[in-house]
Amino acid sequence: MDVKAVLPPRGRDYRLDLLRGFANWAIYLDHIPNNAVNWITQKNFGFSDAADLFVFISGYTASFVYARMMLERGTVIGATRLIKRAWQIYVAHVLLFVIYIAEIGYLSQRYHDPNLQNEFNVAGFMQNPAETLYQGLILAFKPVNMDVLPLYIALMLVYPLVLWAMLRKLNLTLLASFLLYLAARHFGWNLPAYPSGTWYFNPFCWQFLFVFGGWFALGGAGESINFIRSRTFLWLGGAYLLFALVMTLAGRFPELGQAMPPWLYDAFNPNDKTNLAPYRVLHFVVLAFFVTRFLPREWPGYEWPVFQPIIKCGQQSLEVFCSGVFLAVVAHVVLVEVSGSLWMQIVVSFVGIVLMTVLAYYRSWSKKVDKAPAKKPAAAEAPVAARPAE
Repeated sequence: MDVKAVLPPRGRDYRLDLLRGFANWAIYLDHIPNNAVNWITQKNFGFSDAADLFVFISGYTASFVYARMMLERGTVIGATRLIKRAWQIYVAHVLLFVIYIAEIGYLSQRYHDPNLQNEFNVAGFMQNPAETLYQGLILAFKPVNMDVLPLYIALMLVYPLVLWAMLRKLNLTLLASFLLYLAARHFGWNLPAYPSGTWYFNPFCWQFLFVFGGWFALGGAGESINFIRSRTFLWLGGAYLLFALVMTLAGRFPELGQAMPPWLYDAFNPNDKTNLAPYRVLHFVVLAFFVTRFLPREWPGYEWPVFQPIIKCGQQSLEVFCSGVFLAVVAHVVLVEVSGSLWMQIVVSFVGIVLMTVLAYYRSWSKKVDKAPAKKPAAAEAPVAARPAE
């Protein structure tokens, strides 16, 4: 195989775990409407948010794990392992899908609030369960807050071919991904959703962020390191992050937005998340380069106790993400039906993150137990011979 990519060093990259854990916590907080605590998340300070981070890291991780497998064990083995991982994510999605609908149905009856079914886009299931279930199984029907995993599944299914190409023509594959991104935005390509509309995360656009993560893992970061460490990037990147902060705050505070020229304000508000607006991509690229510059792989701070819970949540990302989707609904209902006060917003946010963290630690412990070798049984004691009668 004529490999052009450069694989990352062996061993765990705790930067990925730290950032993925942060993304899971932020997604949970962002999924709770009218929650003041989600002001601490990334979406309030720039164009990109935790979803961008989640997709990028997923592409990065898939690339360095399965690229090495393709090189060491063959393309077919690596491709089938990618498909197997996509199947595992699909099974998790279906399980979450069923629990999610049951949860909302129960809560709407428990609190006599049928509006919950409309709010979370599951009313159609209650009216036509057979058709809606079928559409959910083929990823066309997605309740509110359940859009990320179908995107992840779709990208993983086509990624064996993409990864095969990246190992041979890294930059050319990224260019092809970028051209598909531009074409999808220009021609309005997207997948249909049920019962109407299109996918909230347009896979033809979001695939670029996934592939960019793979490019970053397979040598792209190394090729760009001189620019990343340059003074030019430091000033230009910092200026763009400041601009993104101002424009995002203008969308949050009407007084600030009204002080800007309409042509400037309208160019960035509302933020086009469905089709992954170019200014959103650029914002995330700048952030990724800054992380590469200022957060080294071997930083000893990863061992600090304060970072261990979030790193653990990043290491058990799928389980933590699924539990966060479930817990966000409970938190929302508590704020609506019990109390929407600030202290309750803080309580549901904190309790949810604690429960997600407990699950992460349990899953980590459980996996270690499953992999631990079985203990050898103690040698049986030799039977004592009966003494002859005297």
